[in-house]
Amino acid sequence: MPLIIFDVDATLVYSNKLDSKAFAQTYKDIYGRPFPTIDWSTYPHVTDDTILKTVIQQHFQRPVTKEEREKFKATFKASIIENRKLKPTEYKIVPGAKEIITLLINDPLYTVGIATGGWKDPAVMKLNFLNIPTDPLLISGADGKETRHEIIEEVIAKAKEKNVSFDRIIYIGDAIWDVKTTRDMKIPLVGIRFKGDLETLQKAGVQHVVKNYLDIPTFMRYVEEAVSPI
Repeated sequence: MPLIIFDVDATLVYSNKLDSKAFAQTYKDIYGRPFPTIDWSTYPHVTDDTILKTVIQQHFQRPVTKEEREKFKATFKASIIENRKLKPTEYKIVPGAKEIITLLINDPLYTVGIATGGWKDPAVMKLNFLNIPTDPLLISGADGKETRHEIIEEVIAKAKEKNVSFDRIIYIGDAIWDVKTTRDMKIPLVGIRFKGDLETLQKAGVQHVVKNYLDIPTFMRYVEEAVSPI
């Protein structure tokens, strides 16, 4: 009985970098300084908490307070909502994502979780925008967590707290940092590349990569066959 854990951005939903730009704009609006870069690979860990913490440390040589993190999250969430109103066509569902999540939720053989490097509330909001069901999912975000390892571990802990029986964990993700995390944790990975550049993950050692979820039999076969990145 597998526990299947999905990332969110570019794995289930896609915003053509509008959400990343909203993060940068939120920072500029609050702190009056340009955000260094939305190339997330340049940060120590690709989680919203770590990214904000890193930039605050660089600019002001101090830690982030809980109050300012909450203010940032609320402003960021409002910015995503506004961007969606202004450019609704830029917010897309990865083809087949709603169908595969619904299928897995309704199959008693599977337990489904979400482990996103973003904060939980904005991530759930983005899923809800595109009518991807979230209520039955075990969801963990970057709130109070520096690493993606911690986020995945929280989903696993939530499954155990619910006395869910699972004998295997499979992660579904799109990025190089997903490869690194699952390799370190020895968790099988099925890669997804919405734009079709499957070789990006294949060259990084991912053996099973799909463009979308439209071919459900192939995706499910990959879930069964998935291995940790080489």
